[in-house]
Amino acid sequence: MQNLTLGKTPVCVFDAYGTLFDISSVARGAQDILGPNWEAFSETWRTKQLQYTWLRSLMDQHVDFWRVTKEALDFTMASTGIGDADAHQQLMHLYLSISAYPEVLKTLSQLRTQGVRLAILSNGSPTMLEAATSNAGIGTLFEAVLSVEQAGVYKPHPSVYQLVVDEMRIPKEQVCFMSSNSWDAWAAKAFGFKVLWCNRFGQAPEQLPWAPDGQITDLSCLPEMIVV
Repeated sequence: MQNLTLGKTPVCVFDAYGTLFDISSVARGAQDILGPNWEAFSETWRTKQLQYTWLRSLMDQHVDFWRVTKEALDFTMASTGIGDADAHQQLMHLYLSISAYPEVLKTLSQLRTQGVRLAILSNGSPTMLEAATSNAGIGTLFEAVLSVEQAGVYKPHPSVYQLVVDEMRIPKEQVCFMSSNSWDAWAAKAFGFKVLWCNRFGQAPEQLPWAPDGQITDLSCLPEMIVV
């Protein structure tokens, strides 16, 4: 944890996939199908998933994240020679029961007890986010669960981050945004949020302007850092 003063931040907003939810847990739960290369499979699936969100946004060809996730899985299975329709169905089903990181429930509960308003801002479709938050037992902790479907374009478009300002009715300078995705953290800072990059995987920082206000390795330190 950094020795960092964020000032008044009554609203905490979290990215979902990779920040609250462990993306690798999906492929990990299908090791009987994927075998010892499940981690590489997971990385390819995630990379292609993000690429498709960016490409579709640039081409103005939006579909929801469930469709994007399916298309990215189609690519990954084709590129690895796994063509089983039952395996495809199982992997997509596992995405709806994706696991939260170990510290998430306790951290969110502590923040709520401190009076912090909580929200999610995610590429995920409303159905995907409802399933994930319900499975993790954290759905009732959030004042708002915001999907890019309300903007019709994916992150990092500024209109997505504007959803928080409009929904929570608060100046963007009073929002603390957390993401483990570096590109998301840098974009949220460019928009004007206070930002903590949850660098779970020890990645190098982006070489772009708009660096986040701080860097953390998981979410457990947030109750000590956030001032309402």
